[in-house]
Amino acid sequence: MQQPPDHAYPSHWEADVVLRDGGTARIRPITPDDAERLVSFYEQVSDESKYYRFFAPYPRLSDRDVHRFTHHDYVDRVGLAATVGGEFIATVRYDRIDHRGLPAKDPGDDQAEVAFLVQDAHQGRGVASALLEHIAAVARERGIRRFAAEVLPANTKMIKVFTDAGYTQQRTFEDGVVRLEFDLEPTEQSMAVMRGREQRAEARSMQRLLAPGSVAVIGTGRAPGGVGRTALRHLLDSGFTGRVHAVNHAFPEGMDRLDPEGVPAVCSLREVDGPVDLAVIAVPADHVPEVIDDCGEHGVQGVLVLSSGYAEAGTEGRERQRALLRRTRSYGMRLIGPNAFGLINAAPGVRLNASFAPVMPATGRIGLFTQSGAIGIALLSGLHERGPGDGSPAGISTFVSAGNRADASGNDLLQYWYDDPDTDVAILYLESIGNPRKFTRLARRTAAVKPVVVAKGARHHGTAPLGHTVPTVRIPDSTVAALMRQAGVIRVDTVTELLDAGLLLASQPLPTGARVAVLGNSEALSLLAYDACLTEGLRPRRPRVLPSAATPHDFHTALAEELAREGCDAVVVTAIPWVAEGEATTQGEAEELATALRSAAAAGPAKPVAVAHLAMDALAMALAAPAVPGTDEAAAPGDAPAAPAPATAADSAPAATYPSARVPLPAYPAAERAVRALAEAVRYAAWRREAAEPGRVPAYDDIQEAAAGADIARLLDHLDPPAGRSVPLPSEDAAALLARYGIPTEPSLPAPGPDAAVHAAARLGYPVALKTTAPHLRHRSDLGGIRLDIADEEDLRRVYGELTAALGTPEELAPVVQKMVPRGVDTVVRAAIDPAAGAVLSFGLAGAPSQLLGDIAHRLIPATDRDVDAQIRSIRAAPLLFGWRGSQPVDTAALADVLLRVSRLVDDHPEVVGVDLEPVVVAPHGLSVLGASVRLARPPATTDLGPRRLPVY
Repeated sequence: MQQPPDHAYPSHWEADVVLRDGGTARIRPITPDDAERLVSFYEQVSDESKYYRFFAPYPRLSDRDVHRFTHHDYVDRVGLAATVGGEFIATVRYDRIDHRGLPAKDPGDDQAEVAFLVQDAHQGRGVASALLEHIAAVARERGIRRFAAEVLPANTKMIKVFTDAGYTQQRTFEDGVVRLEFDLEPTEQSMAVMRGREQRAEARSMQRLLAPGSVAVIGTGRAPGGVGRTALRHLLDSGFTGRVHAVNHAFPEGMDRLDPEGVPAVCSLREVDGPVDLAVIAVPADHVPEVIDDCGEHGVQGVLVLSSGYAEAGTEGRERQRALLRRTRSYGMRLIGPNAFGLINAAPGVRLNASFAPVMPATGRIGLFTQSGAIGIALLSGLHERGPGDGSPAGISTFVSAGNRADASGNDLLQYWYDDPDTDVAILYLESIGNPRKFTRLARRTAAVKPVVVAKGARHHGTAPLGHTVPTVRIPDSTVAALMRQAGVIRVDTVTELLDAGLLLASQPLPTGARVAVLGNSEALSLLAYDACLTEGLRPRRPRVLPSAATPHDFHTALAEELAREGCDAVVVTAIPWVAEGEATTQGEAEELATALRSAAAAGPAKPVAVAHLAMDALAMALAAPAVPGTDEAAAPGDAPAAPAPATAADSAPAATYPSARVPLPAYPAAERAVRALAEAVRYAAWRREAAEPGRVPAYDDIQEAAAGADIARLLDHLDPPAGRSVPLPSEDAAALLARYGIPTEPSLPAPGPDAAVHAAARLGYPVALKTTAPHLRHRSDLGGIRLDIADEEDLRRVYGELTAALGTPEELAPVVQKMVPRGVDTVVRAAIDPAAGAVLSFGLAGAPSQLLGDIAHRLIPATDRDVDAQIRSIRAAPLLFGWRGSQPVDTAALADVLLRVSRLVDDHPEVVGVDLEPVVVAPHGLSVLGASVRLARPPATTDLGPRRLPVY
């Protein structure tokens, strides 16, 4: 039988998982050292659960049972345990069997019998479902393709675990036992089930932190000031609706209340009568471990660590941070921080401000996540300035600033916001992305239902904050930005743009197109807005310029008419202070203008309106004022627009009779900012429409996936790359592998001398090309390393001599001969595996200009037919493919086919970590791949495609 050397302990099977109720558990292989834990665990299982497991009364485990259940070879017999606080709460094991159900003796046997046992106190938490995901992944790694399980009919919970998993199953009933058999190959349904469980569990874990029923501030100082006392004061001032406890081991004996706050004071959590959901920890880093132990023993659900002195402090602090995470998760708790700024939930039923923010933000529809406390302050301050008051578009639903982000991250907040009814827009400021593959997956799903706006700091290599211990991303930031856009993320560059886009998306419906009307009382400002629209790729109408002394009534009429126009998808209003009868605009008049604009926007069809103003701060504040209770409802952000309606008498009525002014409007102190925010909404709305009809990954009949897999396994065994390293395939093997996926390459024959070149040309047939393959000259026709259209032997010998005379000896140049192919456009197709971002498909034109200008398009793998069509058209040089300046268009359909086949190759075989096709000459009919290289590596033990797990950095 196949076995790892010395039955090596498979540490990569260890994983922390979030359970259905939001708590965490650790899954790991069972070892002989677990004998006492197993016995203790079994003693806490009810007789009924034991009966369901063994089909008979089984009050205790014999010594032989304990030995059998703790000694495994990690190949044919595997046991996993779920632990909390170091103790077992559930176990699962499989034994490889043959077709008769007996212990397997043939290495080819690919079936195993699986059985679970879950402690009664932890049933219903989704422990068995998580264990099934992990034991199935282990089995697949060990060559097992099918599980069998025998379950008593009364054990409905366990039957449901199997039937709900989404695998292809067979179910039979014989001798009073239900026998379930299911394939372990992941299916679309099983992946959807796993992703759905992951989302619900991680969202629940965040909900427990953001909406606690009770909070303990540990490290509350006896004197005013200090981190703990400040956090307590902010918590109380926010009007938190739950219970609050002040904890400090240095409180005097007999002290039971902290004044003047008037909250219960205790020396230890053990003295708290009742549960504590969230612990806010503000003690020195050296004392945090004992505090975590107290929290775990008391059953705290999550901790917010404000303390510093962790990874941001260097190597010693990084180890302290890892130890903190291990300790916290061992008790089933989630962690925000360390070195965190805090968290806020502005919901009226919660009113939680467990942060350093001195003022409770207004209640609204924006969810905020930052890693930096400084940026968190800037975002909260910026929102407050642009819309104070509950119900304003600048209000927030929730806010988390995670500091070093050792555990809870932006991914967790995306899971929470995905179906949070109180959040319409998700805004994230990220300095690092711990799991980019998962982030892209979650962002794509969330963006399909609500906008996700991201600003990325530390965009250049080596600039991530010291506290962020994350994998290194090798691809440039431009590629990361492209992949985010593909996932529907609205990527912006600055904090200002983050707020600008977020405010528009939080208050306005999505536009149905790019046609923009511009109106205002300043021709200069309106023209600036018009030019900005053109720069952003929008389709503006000529500005409608009102008189400089235009009244609010004039603005109302003009806006109502433009919104009712069929050829208008959005409106940009520009305004400057007007002068009438010798007097400048007053605050009251600015408020009247705001009422007029809001009324016109509310009464007209649901189209976005953005206002750009100069020196009219009062107008901006009035436009952002919260809705007036009792007024008519307006279109919610993201709603589909109503059918256009003509302006009515009410639309142009005097100010005193304006209809509902419920709709708040975003205001910007520069036309360019307003237009840029609107353009982001236009692009996002277009992505939403396209995402509603996703493309497909073609199923090719001529792809030989199994044969390619066998080739890859053979080549890896032969080349034997070091762990974590890749190796290039010999050119013949690379060509053969590509051919398995229907990607033919043009052969090239070595030409170490003139005679060899002539012999090669005779085999290939004239005309031919002579090319150098030396690394410094490869693909460099501009340096003379490629000679084309060689017609005969005489010409070939002459060119060979000129090449070697000019560039070096044949040994230095390593020349090859290749048959000429039809002329066309030279392109490059690449696929690479970034350790953090995942599999990326890249396309561009061949040559230095595209590389210098960064004119390369990227898509995530697996790419769909719509992805590659858009990818081909997205590069700036794309017109060269479609008949620019009268040239003949080339066969882009054949090019798209090659891109899709390369995507399939990399997606089907994780061992393929690099594919480079250069050049791919795309002719008017067909294409030719003239150069190809492939790199292989041992696949990673775990990926985002495997069973759910929390990251560890």
